[in-house]
Amino acid sequence: MASLVLLLCLLNFKPRTLQLPEVRSIEQSIVHSLSTTRSQDFLGLDYTQSAGILHDANYGDGVIIGIIDSGIWPESASFRDDGLGPLPSKWKGKCIAGQAFGTNLCNRKIIGARWYDKHLNPEDLKGEYRSARDANGHGTHVASTAAGAMVTNISFHGLAAGNARGVAPRARIAMYKACWGHGGCSKAAVLKAIDDAIHDGVNVLSLSIGGPSSEYYGSLLAVTSGITVVFAAGNKGPAPRTVENASPWAISVAAATIDRAFPTVISLANSTNNFVGQSLFYEPDGNDKWYAIYVTRCNSGPSATIDVTLAAGKIVLCYSPDTVSSIPPFEIMSSALKTFKEAGAKGIIFSTYALDGLENLQDCGSMPCVLVDFEVAQQMLESAKVNTGLVLKVAAARTWIGGEVLAPKISTFSSRGPSPLFPDFLKPDVAAPGSDILAAVQDSYRFNSGTSMACPHVSGVATLLKAIHPDWSPAIIKSALVTTASNERYGLPIVANGLPQKIADPFDYGGGFIDPERAVDPGLAYDVNPEYYISHLDCFLRTTTNSSCGSAIRNLNLPSIAIPTLKEPTTVLRTVTNVGQADAVYKAVVQSPPGVQILVEPSVLKFSQGKKKQSFKVTFRMTHKFQGKYLFGSLTWCDGGAHSVRIPIAVRPVLFDDYADI
Repeated sequence: MASLVLLLCLLNFKPRTLQLPEVRSIEQSIVHSLSTTRSQDFLGLDYTQSAGILHDANYGDGVIIGIIDSGIWPESASFRDDGLGPLPSKWKGKCIAGQAFGTNLCNRKIIGARWYDKHLNPEDLKGEYRSARDANGHGTHVASTAAGAMVTNISFHGLAAGNARGVAPRARIAMYKACWGHGGCSKAAVLKAIDDAIHDGVNVLSLSIGGPSSEYYGSLLAVTSGITVVFAAGNKGPAPRTVENASPWAISVAAATIDRAFPTVISLANSTNNFVGQSLFYEPDGNDKWYAIYVTRCNSGPSATIDVTLAAGKIVLCYSPDTVSSIPPFEIMSSALKTFKEAGAKGIIFSTYALDGLENLQDCGSMPCVLVDFEVAQQMLESAKVNTGLVLKVAAARTWIGGEVLAPKISTFSSRGPSPLFPDFLKPDVAAPGSDILAAVQDSYRFNSGTSMACPHVSGVATLLKAIHPDWSPAIIKSALVTTASNERYGLPIVANGLPQKIADPFDYGGGFIDPERAVDPGLAYDVNPEYYISHLDCFLRTTTNSSCGSAIRNLNLPSIAIPTLKEPTTVLRTVTNVGQADAVYKAVVQSPPGVQILVEPSVLKFSQGKKKQSFKVTFRMTHKFQGKYLFGSLTWCDGGAHSVRIPIAVRPVLFDDYADI
């Protein structure tokens, strides 16, 4: 889709490059450094380059990321402050001491630490620290992903070996511990943390927390204070209408895979067939160990009717041949691993349609635990049927990175739009790496998956953008990320994992997968005066039935358009600000959803030194009336050169107000 838009853009202008017929594209030859948090390299954030977003942002130095989470493990090497200068002059925060956390543990990297426990019961504090220290590793993982320092020679038992670093490795971290192991993240604690973060002077606020309404009012207050707020979109996918944290002033982030895999070969005795799955199996001696196979169904977790004693001394094939459970695959897998490990199984091969979350396999230790797709499981089952006493062995996993691994794919667990609370706003906004991310947890490094992992990637990029463009508003930073995001890789459309796998649409990834380098120079931006949010807050939160709300919601100047009920011709207003070259001409390229006509007026925008803003109308009409599902398209402003400013569109033609289809 993106390549078609680019072609249409170029057709509106005389091409100035790529005039040789045998040349498809031109790319600079570069030397890559190995990065264990592969996601940074996958995003094009090359630490070794003397140009580009990292270099131009001085790696985020001077910018402060506030993280509201479960705390931080300050002794981790990811939070060393080597080479960092004095604290930013705008910083007004504190490092508050507490249990196992003295003020001396803050430094020039962790410049602030607060914690909020007034809402907690004694039961909530079991296994916890009454301080900013992280008891479960979530906040540490998030913080090191967003702004961790460079740490060399990191791996998970030899897998993914290399260097670990955050997206903005010289940014400063302020940790606000509002989330507790048993008490969760209370709204009162989150609101107080946001209030403190505003007072302290953070530039970006990262919240890898879930819930239908994590904190609308607090996040709005932060945005009106000039702070870019980034939320995780939720982990309830692939079902539709599950996206969380969908307020229009914040950035909601979906999760995607990266170009790294851990293939594992499964060999069957007396057979030339080998099967490949994904695992974190690292026991080198396992290559020569053969085990009998025990087949059982695990489509809804190990049933109480299964005789788990039959698993002792064998490798279990957890197979779900006919149905897909409504229980998320990772929950079924976690239950199966625990049950069969306790029963004395020597390994588990788990069949699932979701191979994009391996973090549960870390708890297998040296026992081989492998994920395979349904097709491989079916082939193994057939072999077991015709070969009585079949035995198999599992080889240690290997690390693959690069073009051999097709990525990104929207992760199965990533929550999808439309938002049930905010159907007039297209959510999520963008996608970022969130599957199998290796980062710091307490005194080690572990894989985690979730939109909680995708969120700090976007927070880190927002930090870099703020370092380069300190005058950019939160709305411009959001616009830059959305309008430059990609919906393809290697000329292939990004797909969304699930059952079935499908080509991704804006309800999977918003504008697409983030492209940090392009976001530095988006050309045009959809800015929003925060006062507009405040003056129409009742409309956005649907706490009023004021007749003017319809136009107020439609015309909120977001880098996306969503029309959940298109009956009659509907016009939407937008304004773009030129943040690129002063003298520029942009032409509109429209990809209309099937059955919907889109008219843009004017279709050409001219900018000059004295005219940096231009407004336009977008009118939607059904070409024929029908009761339909959501349809998707895009509007792209092209200058015929480096800039292609695309916003996603979601439209649902309807004949009746009462409908069930989405």
